[in-house]
Amino acid sequence: MEKVGVYCRLSDEDRNKKNKNDDSESIANQKSMLLKYALEQGWEIVDIYSDDDFSGAGTYRPDFERMIKDCESGRINIVLCKTQSRFSRDMEVIEKYLHNKFVEWGVRFVSIVDNADTNNAANKKSRQINGLVNEWYLEDLSNNVKKSLKNKRDDGMFMGSFAPYGYMKAPNDKHKLIIDENVAYIVREIFEKYKDGYSYTKISKDLNARNILPPSLYKKSIGSNYVNGNINCRTTTGMWNSDTIATILHNEAYIGNLVQGKRTSISYKNHKSRKVPRSEWSITENAHEPIIDKETWRLVNRRLDKNECPTRSGKIHMLSQKVYCAECERIFMRNCYKSEGKNGVISKKAYLQCKGAKKYHLCDNKNAIRLEVLENHLLNAINNLLKECNQELLKKNYEEELRKKNSVNSKVSTLNKEKVQLEKKLQECKLYFKSLYEDKLKGIITENDFITLRESYSHDVEMNENRLNDIENELYDITIKKETSLDVEKILKKYKHIKELNKFIVDEFVDKIYIGMLDKENNTRDIKIVWNFDL
Repeated sequence: MEKVGVYCRLSDEDRNKKNKNDDSESIANQKSMLLKYALEQGWEIVDIYSDDDFSGAGTYRPDFERMIKDCESGRINIVLCKTQSRFSRDMEVIEKYLHNKFVEWGVRFVSIVDNADTNNAANKKSRQINGLVNEWYLEDLSNNVKKSLKNKRDDGMFMGSFAPYGYMKAPNDKHKLIIDENVAYIVREIFEKYKDGYSYTKISKDLNARNILPPSLYKKSIGSNYVNGNINCRTTTGMWNSDTIATILHNEAYIGNLVQGKRTSISYKNHKSRKVPRSEWSITENAHEPIIDKETWRLVNRRLDKNECPTRSGKIHMLSQKVYCAECERIFMRNCYKSEGKNGVISKKAYLQCKGAKKYHLCDNKNAIRLEVLENHLLNAINNLLKECNQELLKKNYEEELRKKNSVNSKVSTLNKEKVQLEKKLQECKLYFKSLYEDKLKGIITENDFITLRESYSHDVEMNENRLNDIENELYDITIKKETSLDVEKILKKYKHIKELNKFIVDEFVDKIYIGMLDKENNTRDIKIVWNFDL
């Protein structure tokens, strides 16, 4: 007696059929039909394999894999399905099993509705054609779903499974974000502390010390079936960490912007994710109410990704990543040394020294500078700047900023024109390749000519796509610089006289500081301050 394994499958693409008779109505109906057919044939039903809510692409189905193992072991020698598409819609899977492995294992495949039967050599081509049609269906379905999701993202609809920490989905509109005031204050605190010089680690330690639930546990505490999609932020400790803080500080959602579609699956068969070029992102400004104001965002962005090292207190020193050697342009390192005062009291003094001299022994600017001396010099320089500030200077700076703005606008216009031309070229390339392929099918050009021309076409497309991506990155960088650029008039009017420096003030005024060689005769050295604005 033949030993048959009955296989049933139902997926979301089947549930949404306009006409239920187009495909399986339910797993129960499939089982009923298949069991009746097997009994009519006099076959022994060894097992029933059922995968509910699984796509027909690939083999990521538990009962499908169990059935394949039973085929290989000889437990069953017939696989019975309602249609070939229930077994798989993937042409590679059809070829691998129906026409290779099943032949090797002595397993017969039978589907009732479309009359597929591997014992009938005459209908092999029809099985292969069915396989192609089923695969095309999956590909079209995948493309349609992706286009639909992109259209919704482009329309400013939030398409994420879970709202960012500090937000929640609106009760009457799951595609709209509203502020979750229960934790929004934590987001504001994170931005304020980072702006004031706290490191990722220090911020996370402070939150953990107060037993503030991290995003993952908070979402679960309010009933959300939350899964963190960012592999860098996954943690089993249930505590705040540096990655979580970094993710929050980089998220434009907190200033009201939606940036979606950064990653996508490789294909409907391969669900691994890949990065999407910036030109294909969906970016919607002012999509919802912001938690963070633009000024705070600007100041925070000036610090992000600068690789600043915190002190033992956990705070970033106000001159971190600001001080450089005027000779070799390497950064100055911070070190603390013990020194004995006149009264015999030993204290620690902080010094800065060129990394090229201290660590690599490649620079002659070997003499360290007391950090306290440099801070006082900077404080005096800023106060002198404020003192000398007058209307004429402000007017000069305003005109200079206006000139720069016009220059930037001109560059943006040039880049946008080039972008339009490249997009037109890429469209023309696609039409050219289609024509080239048709010429090959008609025999107008040989296979070798086609391969040569295709390689040239691929090279041109790759170059144009790379340049288009570079343009998108340049335009994005210009936008960020505009948002983070400092208004010199606003800054100089904000302060009259500064008594003490802090990181916030230093970040507003100073871009870099260059320390020159020590003149040992006069015990002086040149200190050049590069301001965040031209003076």
